[in-house]
Amino acid sequence: MAGTLLPPVSALPPEAAGLPAAVISKAWSAAHDFEAMALSRFLAPMFDTVDLSHSAFGGGSAEESWKPMLIDAIGKQISAAGGLGLARPVFAEMLRMQETASHKAAGAPHSPSSSSPSSRSPSSRMEKTP
Repeated sequence: MAGTLLPPVSALPPEAAGLPAAVISKAWSAAHDFEAMALSRFLAPMFDTVDLSHSAFGGGSAEESWKPMLIDAIGKQISAAGGLGLARPVFAEMLRMQETASHKAAGAPHSPSSSSPSSRSPSSRMEKTP
């Protein structure tokens, strides 16, 4: 999404350290685009339930052609105004994926994630009996 400001450096996840500004900017823009798309999909059913065929300016093939673009524009505006908060976690995950990919490409072992079995507490690794 053009014109989307980057979060302050203090708000960037640790995965952003050392990444070029262009990569961070692209990821931030993609995260906002994703949030705008999700918001558009949430809004679409609301517009599908309104019957405008009997109003002064509603109905017809022109409305059907322009309605998806209107819904997308509304989604982008809501996202630009703060949205639902989806952009930040999506952005953080994109940076984590970028870091993992760069470690694999370099052949360096990456640090274990919090979801790996060795980093869980002993009680969470115990198998449950039926």
